Amino acid sequence: MGEVEVVVERTVAAPIGEVFARLADIEGHNTWVPGRASILRGTRQTSPGPVAVGTTYEDRTRMGTLPGDVAELDPPRRIVYHWWDRGPSGRTKMEGWPGYTLEAVGERETLVRHDARLRANGIRALGAPVLRILVRRERTATMDALVRSFA
Repeated sequence: MGEVEVVVERTVAAPIGEVFARLADIEGHNTWVPGRASILRGTRQTSPGPVAVGTTYEDRTRMGTLPGDVAELDPPRRIVYHWWDRGPSGRTKMEGWPGYTLEAVGERETLVRHDARLRANGIRALGAPVLRILVRRERTATMDALVRSFA
């Protein structure tokens, strides 16, 4: 099994509540997540109601559609998403846990620590060094887009 962990930090020029609300708005990601600089093409919430632990969604990516759910939610400090890619046999090929930890830095700034963990199984585990580069690039583009969305 190939494990990849990446951490990217940015300071966002907005209050912690506003930053958290943007990160927790699953379909709102479509308005600020980077386009060509990202693997992600779009996100859709697939369960009704407000976002809570267990809320489900689908990410349309360059590699296809990936299901996911909200794994952890502690407003306005922490949110963790969980996505997975399963083969026809039902075995998990890859799964990831992109999480965000927020800390108020004054009234109008928020430090966002984006920790992303990826697990590749089977033959994909051999690609962990390359996956680490791709995950860092993707997570950096996402964090830069988050900062720009408040500019």
